[in-house]
Amino acid sequence: MAAHFGRRLRKGAATTAVAAAAVAALSASQAPGATGEGHGRQTVAGASSPVPDASSDGNATGNSPYYTDLPPLNSPHPSPSPTAGTPVPQGDAEAGIPATVLDAYKKAEAELRSSKPGCNLPWQLLAAIGQVESGQARGGEVDASGTTVSPILGPALDGNGFALIKDTDHGLYDGNTEYDQAVGPMQFIPSTWAWAGRDGNGDGKKDPNNVYDAALAAGHYLCRDGLDLSREDDLHSAILSYNHSQDYLNHVLSWLEYYRKGTHSVPDGSGSVPSHRSDGSTPKPSDTPRTKPGHKPDPKPGHPGGGSGSPSPSPSPKPPKPPVPPTPPQTPTDTVDHLHDADTAKLTTMAGHAFTERIGTRAETKAGASVAKVRIRFTISGDTDATFAGGESVATVATDAKGIALAPALQAGEKTGDFKVTATVVGRPVKGVDYTATVTERAADTLTRTSDTPLTCTPGGEFADQVEVKGTYKGAVADKVAATATLIKSDTDTTENDKGPYFKDADGKTVRTLTGLQTDAKGLLTLPKLYADDTTGTFLLRITTAGGATLTVELKVAAADSSPSPSPSPSAS
Repeated sequence: MAAHFGRRLRKGAATTAVAAAAVAALSASQAPGATGEGHGRQTVAGASSPVPDASSDGNATGNSPYYTDLPPLNSPHPSPSPTAGTPVPQGDAEAGIPATVLDAYKKAEAELRSSKPGCNLPWQLLAAIGQVESGQARGGEVDASGTTVSPILGPALDGNGFALIKDTDHGLYDGNTEYDQAVGPMQFIPSTWAWAGRDGNGDGKKDPNNVYDAALAAGHYLCRDGLDLSREDDLHSAILSYNHSQDYLNHVLSWLEYYRKGTHSVPDGSGSVPSHRSDGSTPKPSDTPRTKPGHKPDPKPGHPGGGSGSPSPSPSPKPPKPPVPPTPPQTPTDTVDHLHDADTAKLTTMAGHAFTERIGTRAETKAGASVAKVRIRFTISGDTDATFAGGESVATVATDAKGIALAPALQAGEKTGDFKVTATVVGRPVKGVDYTATVTERAADTLTRTSDTPLTCTPGGEFADQVEVKGTYKGAVADKVAATATLIKSDTDTTENDKGPYFKDADGKTVRTLTGLQTDAKGLLTLPKLYADDTTGTFLLRITTAGGATLTVELKVAAADSSPSPSPSPSAS
């Protein structure tokens, strides 16, 4: 797909040039002084960094067209909310954000602040992208739940001036079973929504046409791969991953700076709608056919299967065929024939630990030559809670000069067993490479008592000290490790003893085997109190853990010392 990212309709060139000039002028007139609060607030004047060969997907929107209207030169000082029935000024200086849309952005920011605090996502960035992508859901044309009144669809990505992305969702989201189209207020293409979609309004669905779902998905998309959006480079990389265009970056940054200076809400449906697009087209009151997702539009008149049953009119003379555009040069992605494992070692770790080995995948041509600057998407699947560093189940990395993409480190959760990681080429239907990773249960290789005090008791009494042990694994604390404690017959006979010391269950009954034990965060395990029956002698308590660590503890039951004491004392009754 990267082969087509640069194939924009040339008729938008003039619009883009004018927009870029206006952005520069805007930055010069509005740029704030450098302050300690300026991180992540870089205006367009500073957005001259080259487009990176990012470890970003670059595929949120399929590089669909976007709105190029610039923010007003006047700062959007908050103004009193209009009363019901009062017309809202639609001038640029009153470019407020529809109330439900604004609420969705702020709720998404709050959720990301909790789930990914290191990302530092500002809601103003979501607002800037929402403005550039859909004019804040076409001026806030949403219902009470945040779903757009009618679908917002980008053009068919058929390679005719745009990326070529054949249908990936069977028309589920965009109603198009031939090509994909960007969908919803944040303009996700279906193939990206399939893994990036989120349920932002808690209704159990992930709907790209719902502004709460779309805003939360956009937040997680921008925050993936451990990006910190308070850093200028990370901010630019995140925006470029949404739409890989320097002009797009400039426009988003200009709106971000504008909204950072303040904004206000306006009633839903009363927001201003942009009027210029990057492809040179003129937006209509509704940019999309009002068909429900999953339904194809009515066939065009004269198309086979069209009409209402009446005879078709006589065909008009066919217009001359337009000239065939020249074939664009191949990109690195176009040359990839297959993927190959790049000597990835065995992937295994204990629950709760990071994998020490990382997955490497090499992109190669048919002749076996390595291909650099190709985006490889790594996707985790299976019954697992393992993630990549940063908490995501999908990561995209560009191949290096040797054609190798190294996936982010894997982090195991608490679920044990095997799961799969699949590497695929972004934008090209090349067979993926599967990797199997294994998560084993937490283990300890050493158990030691935390005290050397002898454990003794008189017949029928209780031991004064409880048994406490510490588990370690390769010298480190072994936390949350499963353990079992059993009072055994002897070193050679580890079956449960039927006499001597014992534990008590919740009902006070005798128990000589304890299961379901677990070390704490410090690797410590403290056993319940031990009691003795009337049998005297030396007894053994064996503690075993996952991973093979075993400790045997001696317990002595003996009658009280009956030797004469210095002063007589009454006999015990």
